[in-house]
Amino acid sequence: MDICQLMDTVDEYQPNAVLHMSARSKVLITGATDGIGQLAAIELARLGADLILTARNERKAEATLKLIEAAAPNTAVDVVYADFSDLGSVVAAGRTIAARHPDINVLINNAGLHAFQQRVTKDGFAEMIAVNYFAPWLLTMTLRETLVRSPYARIVTVASEASRRSGAFDFEADLLDTTPFTARGSSRVYGRSKLLDIMFSMELARQLKGTGVTVNCLDPGFNVTSLGRELGFSGPLARILKWLRIGDPVRGAGIIVRLASDPEFGVETGLYISVRNAKTLTPIAPANSDDKCRQLWVFTAAILDRFLKNNEGRVRKS
Repeated sequence: MDICQLMDTVDEYQPNAVLHMSARSKVLITGATDGIGQLAAIELARLGADLILTARNERKAEATLKLIEAAAPNTAVDVVYADFSDLGSVVAAGRTIAARHPDINVLINNAGLHAFQQRVTKDGFAEMIAVNYFAPWLLTMTLRETLVRSPYARIVTVASEASRRSGAFDFEADLLDTTPFTARGSSRVYGRSKLLDIMFSMELARQLKGTGVTVNCLDPGFNVTSLGRELGFSGPLARILKWLRIGDPVRGAGIIVRLASDPEFGVETGLYISVRNAKTLTPIAPANSDDKCRQLWVFTAAILDRFLKNNEGRVRKS
């Protein structure tokens, strides 16, 4: 891990940008114990932020804390454990965070998964849709009042250009689809989950316009860490890809840091930003339709409202 390289990459996007986190800004990052989330957390700590991290794995969380301590010794870090495939755990984590932290300046929805086969969660949802879409939706909604109350808060969601491989789909049916797929077919399902993230971000930006909260999403480029649960050799593969100059987690982390700290993105909202040059991308249909984004929101809210009503007791115990 080369933190100097990360800073060089961040500067590359806008050489004149002043990147800083003012007055110990508080940043919540999901999926921050490896890959681009971990790199972004370390750099945001170096820029002056205090951190709230969600984690599944205690060992990885402890290793991440040591890296942050080495890079930015004065950083306050709160780790909240949650399994994003368990939506009750996600809501419970959100409530815990809201109770501990009355102000959150930046929420970075980074946690994600690319599964090579269909797995159904204990809640009955397709795992990739649950982890990549329902979980950040629920976490953000659980923290919505906290974010609106915090001055000039930002919500940053890690999407992907894999969304362009999602194919046509029916919101109401496909949000609940648990049909098996092969490793080859997994790209379409993963892309669909990331298209949903873009649509979520666009509609939330519309809803929060005028509140002072900005909502943007980004393409981090290809990164092997989202495959980590599927590939036992993801570490060696990442090194090979780096040698071949295919994918670059440092660049992916750099654009996350940029959206979380650059003054420009404290004003601009409703954007989908490219890792290549920090320019605005135009998402594919139906993410380019306000009406479709609104329609998706209604379907999602109905599904998750029903889930919460049926599982409130379990959520409280999580």
